[in-house]
Amino acid sequence: MRFPRPLLPLPRPHRHDLLIAVAGLSCGLLLWSLDLYMNGGRLFEQRWAPLIPLVVMAAMETLRRTAPRTALITGTLVIAADQFTGGNLATVLMFTDVVYAAVLYGTSASARRIPYTTGLVTVTVTVVLLVWWQNAYALLVGVLTAMVSFLPALTGAIVRNHRDAAEAARLRAEQTALLAEMDRVQAVTAERTRMARELHDMVANHLSAIAIHSTAALSLDDAATTRQALTVIRENSVAGLEEMRRLIGLLRERGGTENEPAAAPRLAGLAALVEQARVNGAPSGLTFTLDVARARTEEKLPAPVELAAYRIVQESLTNALKHAPAGPVAVALARDPQTLTVRVTSPYGERPGPRAPGSGAGLVGMRERVALLGGEFEAGPVTEEGPAADDSTDQAKVWRVRAVLPAEERTAES
Repeated sequence: MRFPRPLLPLPRPHRHDLLIAVAGLSCGLLLWSLDLYMNGGRLFEQRWAPLIPLVVMAAMETLRRTAPRTALITGTLVIAADQFTGGNLATVLMFTDVVYAAVLYGTSASARRIPYTTGLVTVTVTVVLLVWWQNAYALLVGVLTAMVSFLPALTGAIVRNHRDAAEAARLRAEQTALLAEMDRVQAVTAERTRMARELHDMVANHLSAIAIHSTAALSLDDAATTRQALTVIRENSVAGLEEMRRLIGLLRERGGTENEPAAAPRLAGLAALVEQARVNGAPSGLTFTLDVARARTEEKLPAPVELAAYRIVQESLTNALKHAPAGPVAVALARDPQTLTVRVTSPYGERPGPRAPGSGAGLVGMRERVALLGGEFEAGPVTEEGPAADDSTDQAKVWRVRAVLPAEERTAES
């Protein structure tokens, strides 16, 4: 046999509320059994009359957390009805707890209204009784009314405010921790991108030269050419290892008396960089020149600016070694009070013979370096007069990389 489900299921009381209700009911029954009453000469003089408000108020205690508004409304009616009986102290104490719980566990609107309402009721009762009785006993009743209604509501409001403040502080702490974690992830991602760009710029030049000369040594059956290619391969291998050691030294935490990592490359090392490219590019028919007449390199620039300029030149020379046909490669630097302009031009066209593969990350890395410093970058095929219409234009004979860097270090956001 199936029983119909109730339309409005009753809320399940919290176990603490059940304990409070049982404790209040037990104390009330104890006081009733000892004939300890609060009132005398009331409308209902029967001995069992105080038990009805006591039991109903205990039932409302079970709803103090799950249905505080219902408990408060019913409890108010019950405490008013209790005044017509002998009265029970446990009933009054449970009512104060119902008022407290209505403010603490009720809605925000109820938590704001109940203290004002109970305060208004207290003042009204006191004034009416003063006018009616015209003696100090009215003040005593007003104090008792405040203790039963207004003070529990005020206590509940204070506790609720502290609870809401603690919850808000906890949420702020969680948000702060989340933002800190997001910042950490972004910092790690940015650092990984920077190190990947640095590693590519440092190693690609040497590995490209090694690939080109090893391909030439394998394709040509000439002892002198093979020996020259192996010499260049060894030099680039040693240089690449030195660059790797420097990068590892930057990543490793050092302290105490250990040596500091090697300094970052600066513009003063461009001459050696071009000279190394000249040796590596000689078998391919490439010639390299460096124009620093207007660069004013004796005036030091911020380290990030010099490092970016150095890496742009290094990557441009690497791309020339990989892809450029025979011809001149020119590196020029121009400095004015506000900017440093780096320009690298190389032959543009089909290259015969061995050719090292490229990943396309070089131009992306150069563009990122310039963007981080808030500069301007452009790269592509140009004629002697100006830019070509597209990469396939027959008039495009020169590949040009041009970067304009600020003379002072700054970020793209600034």
